[in-house]
Amino acid sequence: SFQNDSVVAGGGAIEMELSKYLRDYSRTIPGKQQLLIGAYAKALEIIPRQLCDNAGFDATNILNKLRAKHAQVGSWL
Repeated sequence: SFQNDSVVAGGGAIEMELSKYLRDYSRTIPGKQQLLIGAYAKALEIIPRQLCDNAGFDATNILNKLRAKHAQVGSWL
């Protein structure tokens, strides 16, 4: 069967944007706080990962596409 793995705004979009923001912010601070904020950012990606898994898609591929889309300035805003 054919599966369309295009990336569109929807479920998990807010979590991916928050993850991006926190990951970027964590790079600006030193010490253990950087690791904690980075871990929280990674944890937010569990929601879109689970949605991909439930839909039968390759979660790694989709999350990479989502990260690239969210890295574009003004993307879906």
